[in-house]
Amino acid sequence: MKALTFTLVAEPPERLDLSLLTAERLAGIERRDFEKIRIGMSKHGSKVGDIFRVAGNNLLDVVFEGGSARLDRVAEGMRGGSVRVVGDAGAQAGRAMRGGTLTIEGNAGPHAGSGMRGGRLEITGNAGDHLGGPLAGELAGMNGGVLIVRGKAGAFAADRMRRGLIAVLKGSGDHPGSRMIAGTLVVAGGAGEMPGYLMRRGSILLDRAPKSLSPSFVECGAPESVFAALIDRHLIAEGILKRPLLGNAPQRYGGDNAVLGMGEVLFPR
Repeated sequence: MKALTFTLVAEPPERLDLSLLTAERLAGIERRDFEKIRIGMSKHGSKVGDIFRVAGNNLLDVVFEGGSARLDRVAEGMRGGSVRVVGDAGAQAGRAMRGGTLTIEGNAGPHAGSGMRGGRLEITGNAGDHLGGPLAGELAGMNGGVLIVRGKAGAFAADRMRRGLIAVLKGSGDHPGSRMIAGTLVVAGGAGEMPGYLMRRGSILLDRAPKSLSPSFVECGAPESVFAALIDRHLIAEGILKRPLLGNAPQRYGGDNAVLGMGEVLFPR
């Protein structure tokens, strides 16, 4: 079977909700009816056939040819298979994913990976603010899975993260790992101000000393760390990094002692 391909015909006239175009949501709908699905989020009420040319029929291999910052909620809630966006994606890409693989060959908007519980989301360009963070009113952000940003991330990456791994490879904005509950955040290329601000648990791994830390973090020296060696090995094995990030005895700060204080920020000496 050929990949189910949605080819963007023109720039959308409104923001689009693409959460309906996953294998789980399309199952049981006749192929000829795909073009009739309403995806527009304004009074225009655009349908799939107004925006995309549809080809193929493999629900477990979905491709969006052509990107736009107006393509919101791509692959929301997907549980298996693969979705690939050839271009940019809008807000909340990969939100609440449970499994499968989402690849965005471009930039992604805010809240990418919010509420993820499994699967792998990879963004080859940059990501907006609140990467893996919760929406307003939610208590926790990313809750599992792997989220990789090959470019930069905006502010508040991994806010309230509970589980899983987020890796940002070309730097992040201010307050990465703020209010983290647990999980692991990796930032290469430099982190913004105050990483780990008000984090309760979890690990933030940096490739260099941060610009600033909250004064409620405490230096813990540079103990031999089995965890550092294991995470370095894992990141290389997964193709996320090409060389070790931390080494065997990274500098370690514990905090944030303004709250529970069981988190850590590590970086090479």
